Amino acid sequence: MRAAGFVSFVSSGPGDPELLTVKAMKRLQVAEVVLYDDLSSGPILDLASTGAELILVGKRAGRASARQDDINRLLVHHAAAGARVVRLKSGDAGMFGRLEEEVAALDAAGIGYEVIPGVTAPAAAAAAAGIPLTRRLTARRVQFVTGHDVTGKLPCDLNWAALADPHAVTAVYMARATFPALAGQLIAHGLAAETPAILATGVSTPAETLQTGTISQVADLCRARMRSTAPTLILYGALAREGSRRSR
Repeated sequence: MRAAGFVSFVSSGPGDPELLTVKAMKRLQVAEVVLYDDLSSGPILDLASTGAELILVGKRAGRASARQDDINRLLVHHAAAGARVVRLKSGDAGMFGRLEEEVAALDAAGIGYEVIPGVTAPAAAAAAAGIPLTRRLTARRVQFVTGHDVTGKLPCDLNWAALADPHAVTAVYMARATFPALAGQLIAHGLAAETPAILATGVSTPAETLQTGTISQVADLCRARMRSTAPTLILYGALAREGSRRSR
């Protein structure tokens, strides 16, 4: 009888396979089953071992998506059968990726696992813009927030005092549809309409775009792109001036 398998939660980063950690790449190369997010597909999957079973379990707004309960069952099923399983998650596995629910399912089944961290989109977006996320005396705090709740609307329990803090840098995930409303509330809670902001799409991929402006201007850009399906991240707050980037 084959021994119970093991699950590696592998963070795939924002999309560029060169941003994978060495440990993440090693786990992909020996995986027998890979359950991957929609945003983790493409060249990163090419690193998976030959013959590995690749199973798409991604979730994207406005598209048919795998149910979380089904993902949990697949993880348990393949690991219980003795497979080396990689759960490939976009960005960092612990950031807005429902990691806790999948870990709980494995714990309940007595299956071992590890979590391999990765580059999260705000860090990659700031690097692409040539700016830091923190600044001495100016931006002493960084905060990450999701742009929508389970209904697809702006969360109703946001900490507006924290989000409107002019001395923080805020990264808003999945924000394209709700950022106009978010920007309106930020201004109503005292954040200046001229606060710097960056609209980043497809970070670290060939389709990457970075557009700088104010929170009001970025809100207008989001309104004009409501039908876009590109992964979107917004940074705003005490941002440094965009640096001069050089391709190598």
